[in-house]
Amino acid sequence: MEESTPKEKILKRIRQALLYKSKNPYASIDLESGVFAKDDRDLKLSFADHYTQSAGHFVYCENEFDYLDNLLLLIDEKEIKKVYCQELQLRKEFEDIGMEFNDKPETIVDAHASVTSCEALLSRTGSILISSRKNGRMAAVGPAIHIVKAYTSQLVVDIKDAFQLLRNKYGSNLPSMLCFETGPSRTSDIERTIVIGAQGPREVYLFLIDDVAAKS
Repeated sequence: MEESTPKEKILKRIRQALLYKSKNPYASIDLESGVFAKDDRDLKLSFADHYTQSAGHFVYCENEFDYLDNLLLLIDEKEIKKVYCQELQLRKEFEDIGMEFNDKPETIVDAHASVTSCEALLSRTGSILISSRKNGRMAAVGPAIHIVKAYTSQLVVDIKDAFQLLRNKYGSNLPSMLCFETGPSRTSDIERTIVIGAQGPREVYLFLIDDVAAKS
């Protein structure tokens, strides 16, 4: 009796494939070892190199005070008047130094820059891992300038290491949004013309605070 529907034909083929399994001709292939060339440099140097290659702006800070000084210099240099910041800890720091900011979501449309923290830094690609847990979904992509506060203790080699950090921090309750930001937003049209900042920040500044050296 012939199968009456295409569905039954497909299911029959699946059953046959499960019953008569063929041997894997490539059983000796190593699927566990890394495929990328090993980078023996310090994670800070490797990250800074790849990050700046993606047109990101990198600022090394020896400590928290150095970070705040550099942040104020950037805001003055870029003539940033409206800063959006939703994260409680960062807002407290701004209040301590008398820096004005907005934290209401509706003000992000008019903000010149946003300031956020991050979850991890990937040295292999120079990417910043950002989540919605502290900053919402719009802070990293709304304003033309995105400023990120990060620490050397957040440096990892690759994506799998970054997700391990997330699992250690949040367990099974991961943030609803995770975003890998590698330099400013880039959009390419059909003529392969690259447009910077069309669908995200035009400039990204990363302030890396060396908290590992401070503890040693």
